[in-house]
Amino acid sequence: MASPALQLGAATAAQPAGQAWDAVRVPRGIGLLALEALGARSGAVIEDDRALYWLVPPGSAAGWDITNTTVLGTGAKVLVPPARRTAGPGPFWRVCPGEAWLTDTDALRAAIEDAYRPEVAR
Repeated sequence: MASPALQLGAATAAQPAGQAWDAVRVPRGIGLLALEALGARSGAVIEDDRALYWLVPPGSAAGWDITNTTVLGTGAKVLVPPARRTAGPGPFWRVCPGEAWLTDTDALRAAIEDAYRPEVAR
């Protein structure tokens, strides 16, 4: 079940980050590799045609410094799709919100760092 702070309406809506969750925006290619590495440890993930967005505990990504990724916290808004949208066009749930809808920030960091390593290192 999603948190009351994550409103899943009938249409995609811009929702404020920085209260019950922050979001980490990751370029789509790297994000798909990171998602594969995370597996069942991933919480909810929003995808659009350019990026994946993980929902993480608010403030947990302070000091985040991974190339080409962005933490969206207080003052930022994220387009949140309806609960049942699992395909585009537009934002959709790559991983739907469930009981554990937030992703552990340290696990996400490790998965993204691994995804940036050259293919030969995998």
